[in-house]
Amino acid sequence: MEVKHFKVGTMKLEIHASKKAAGSAAARSAAESLKELEQARKEIGVIFATGASQLEMLHALTSMPDLPWKKVQGFHLDEYLGIDQNHPASFRRYLRENLTERVPMGEFFAIDGSSSDSDRVRQKYVQELNAADPQLCLLGIGENGHLAFNDPSEANFTDPDAMKVVTLDAECRQQQLAEGWFEKFEEVPKRALTLTIPTMLKVPKLIVSVPGSRKAQSVRRTLADPISTACPATILRLHPDVTIYLDQESASELNGFVPSH
Repeated sequence: MEVKHFKVGTMKLEIHASKKAAGSAAARSAAESLKELEQARKEIGVIFATGASQLEMLHALTSMPDLPWKKVQGFHLDEYLGIDQNHPASFRRYLRENLTERVPMGEFFAIDGSSSDSDRVRQKYVQELNAADPQLCLLGIGENGHLAFNDPSEANFTDPDAMKVVTLDAECRQQQLAEGWFEKFEEVPKRALTLTIPTMLKVPKLIVSVPGSRKAQSVRRTLADPISTACPATILRLHPDVTIYLDQESASELNGFVPSH
């Protein structure tokens, strides 16, 4: 299958034959960005997403030779509150296994979801993030249209906070269960720490990986719905440099958007 490229506003989209092909394409774009940033900056701030949607991209990215990992200061988007760093669903564990144990990263800043003082964690993390001035953010889109853990009920496009504690909605928690991170719905935490939407939108380059049929509806809504917090991902249409990488399944509801040639 030939890769399909199209735009909606300033937003670039690519449809690939498979989840693996889409992940590899997103990884190539991230690698290119890292090499460009290596020329311009002493240190490279990068924010990483987690979850099933990022696995192919991360595997491809961490398998590429000669990337400037030693210059990278890594951050992540979110973490459950009250979850141990070794729990199978912990994003800190996910990023250890899929990123920091695979490449010699300069520094990685983990969100301590186990701390009883989430305010202190938040303040310290925001300081570190601001100091690093991230230039690249790797993202996904949730089934409810969320970005990071900014569900529709919590999303705020003009959020005054850079990071906040949120309550996860039932659809978001159901997605975590369906992806196999928890054994039953009651185990999925109700609260999490997340970077807010303005924090993500401030990053100059966004690379968004959204594979799989479960995401087809949220992809269509991202392109078609009015820009509003009812589908937080719609705000991506206003970012100057965002590319969304889809597979055939996640693009299956995009009739009318994709050029037929």
